[in-house]
Amino acid sequence: MIALSLAEVAAATRGRLADCAGVDPAALVTSVVIDSRQVAPGSLFVALPGERVDGHDFAAAAVGSGALAVLAARPVGVPAVIVTDPAVGLAALAASVRDRYTATVIGVTGSAGKTTTKDLLADLLGGPDGDSAADGSGGPGGLGATVAAVGSFNNEIGLPLTMLRAEPETRFVVLEMGARGIGHIATLCALARPQVGLVLNVGSAHVGEYADGRRGIAVAKGELAEAASELVVLNADDLLVAPMAARVQASAKVMLFGTGAGADVRAERIEVDAAGRAAFDLLASGERHRLRLGLIGAHQVANALAAAAAAIGLGLAPADAAAALERARPRSRWRMEVTTTPGGVVVLNDAYNANPESMRAALAALLDIRGDGRAWAVLGPMGELGAGAAEAHRDLGRLVASLGVPRLVAVGPGALGMHEAAREDVGWAGESTWVPGVDEAVAFLGGQVRPGDVVLVKASRSFGLEAVAAGLAAGPVTGSGAGQEDRKDGVAGAAIEGTEYTWNTVGHSGEPGTRG
Repeated sequence: MIALSLAEVAAATRGRLADCAGVDPAALVTSVVIDSRQVAPGSLFVALPGERVDGHDFAAAAVGSGALAVLAARPVGVPAVIVTDPAVGLAALAASVRDRYTATVIGVTGSAGKTTTKDLLADLLGGPDGDSAADGSGGPGGLGATVAAVGSFNNEIGLPLTMLRAEPETRFVVLEMGARGIGHIATLCALARPQVGLVLNVGSAHVGEYADGRRGIAVAKGELAEAASELVVLNADDLLVAPMAARVQASAKVMLFGTGAGADVRAERIEVDAAGRAAFDLLASGERHRLRLGLIGAHQVANALAAAAAAIGLGLAPADAAAALERARPRSRWRMEVTTTPGGVVVLNDAYNANPESMRAALAALLDIRGDGRAWAVLGPMGELGAGAAEAHRDLGRLVASLGVPRLVAVGPGALGMHEAAREDVGWAGESTWVPGVDEAVAFLGGQVRPGDVVLVKASRSFGLEAVAAGLAAGPVTGSGAGQEDRKDGVAGAAIEGTEYTWNTVGHSGEPGTRG
């Protein structure tokens, strides 16, 4: 991070130093963490109160592991900066560091695809390993050293944590922005002050949180288009996103991506191979480049176009954008993560989140890659759909049947309607099974799947269906998912996203990234 002295931290957060005898106020804070397991010498440990545990209880352990001090709401018996609310203090600290940036800040939002697009954009801007370049030059083909959000760090805890990772040499900071209501993204933008905003789509994710349904979601997502000061990238194919051009500041340029002739960056001749990977022609700035993505699913084309449009708008050559997209591989867990079990079963783990649109995309990918094996859709509930939730799950069951998916396993009480609707389709030759929970799903599948089968696992994050994928793997796997050894951010994914671990501190909105 851009180092601050302990005294500067206190000033930025309007806090006071406590129990700091023997600690030099000029000593530098060189990282900020909310998990005491991530403490390194020079860290500031932010003691957030959680639903199960309180970060203040880990203050002494954090300092014992090398933390310089703790950002806390009360004295904790070790060096601390005392503030009224550590979460508010975290945001204030990020705002202070933002004042020192020379980097360009890019915000990414949308109902689906935020994390993948953010990861792709980091690859395009940073180049291979460019996000860890010490001199700010970026990797081959990139534009400069890039910091990007870890996983789905997209709320009032995760966003400032990402902002604080910027170094003096950082040229680009890519931030994911989520919302569960109108005003959430505006608040994040007030903190981040993005020069570039990218809006992917408006779908049904968290629609139950908006009184005006998808139109309310469009209002919320468009707050990023209003805030970006230099460049706004919009989906020309989305009828609720394209009109956001009217909300853009006069100082900002608008770029459109999509498949239509009016898009500045567009795709033509889209084809999907037997491995589920899409090939297409990338058209931009009068150039045409053929490429094949390393990500699974035809829906990744839109994410790739969005990232390419932003990078090209920032100065990357279209040829370099195409090459970077072809090199890119998954960075974040549980998003179209493919593994093959020792028994020869292919598991497509897309369990990080779900809504009707992403379910449709995942089912299409399942059918693309099933080959000669049987395709299994192991689906759990979709959360926060409001009054239309029951019918949305029944619609999903009908979709499974109409697509001809051979096997459906509906998991949990919330998925019962999905199971019933699929079975009601008299034209469907497939089979549906309902199980009450994750353990029962693992037990059922363990006795049914055979070599060559392809199993899609997907549900909203809160239902924890990644445990089904783990249960199927049950041992060493070979695959294309992003494991910890592949991460470029240097942070172990298990310590930041996995619900199988106990968080030392859980922020005001849960995990650092929980919004849609």
